[in-house]
Amino acid sequence: MTPHAETARVSGLSIAIPLALLGTLSAALAVETGFMNIGRRDAAFAVPEVITIAPHEFQYRDATEYFRRGLAVDAPKREAHVRMSLTVMKYQTSLSEYDRCVADGICTEPEGRSATSGHDTPVTGVNYEDALRYADWLSQKTGEHWRLPTDFELAYAAADRFPDDALGIDADSNNPALRWLADYEREARRTASIDPAPQPRGWFGVSQTGLADFGGNVWEWTSTCNKRIDLDKQAGVDEPDPTSCGIMIAAGRHRAPMSTFVRNPKGGGCSVGSPPDNLGFRLVRQPSFIESIEDFTRRAAADMLAGAISKGVQRDDDEG
Repeated sequence: MTPHAETARVSGLSIAIPLALLGTLSAALAVETGFMNIGRRDAAFAVPEVITIAPHEFQYRDATEYFRRGLAVDAPKREAHVRMSLTVMKYQTSLSEYDRCVADGICTEPEGRSATSGHDTPVTGVNYEDALRYADWLSQKTGEHWRLPTDFELAYAAADRFPDDALGIDADSNNPALRWLADYEREARRTASIDPAPQPRGWFGVSQTGLADFGGNVWEWTSTCNKRIDLDKQAGVDEPDPTSCGIMIAAGRHRAPMSTFVRNPKGGGCSVGSPPDNLGFRLVRQPSFIESIEDFTRRAAADMLAGAISKGVQRDDDEG
């Protein structure tokens, strides 16, 4: 190894170590001054099982509906570079987990409860507001911050199980027959399940990332608003506010824009296409302040060391 390469590595460490110490001291100061409140939970309270999705790249097709000349066209698909891990419930929220919130008088009894449903089956017959109330209740019980995932985060977590709803035809095509046929074939793939009854956990398998049961017969509420963009108009479209948009994306075997008040998708409220079999949800655990500092520090240190090593290798090659 050349002196230049060694110097580059030492330089990277000399920056990364103080950065790590600064992050730790900042977190300690936040706790001491009361800026950050670390929640405490009852040790007897059973926290949902979670998985942590490691940072990776994946292809994501926007949940927005795009139109050109009044006709629906496929949303763009892009390569997404995610640099932070995501902690999400491995399974959809179960009936027994949700019942604890009902027993505390916070959550509303789910609609259409089956007498044969087991405690480990996903809770269904819940609307968007029900999911938000449960997330708030769980946050209070655990001292952690739980929330609904965005459509992007659910696609990131579900990986190979997440659907691609593209029509697959040229956006500039004016042939109505091609568009009608593509739409017909897509809707045919979205036909209801032979058995729409919720099944026990693990029934529908796991994704490459370890997320269980996504894409079975339970669609999952997200915090992503349904949005439409007319490509013929130059003006941009502001991101809608989830607290007031009224129609949210529920993701499963396909995306379904659903009115926030709907508990039974078969009874109406689906904006377009085939309705979901059932509506349920799973939650994301937001990292604490300290976890965020630690994650940032690790990434910053890794980037610096990688840069130092890369420069060292480059210098070796140049000198060679």
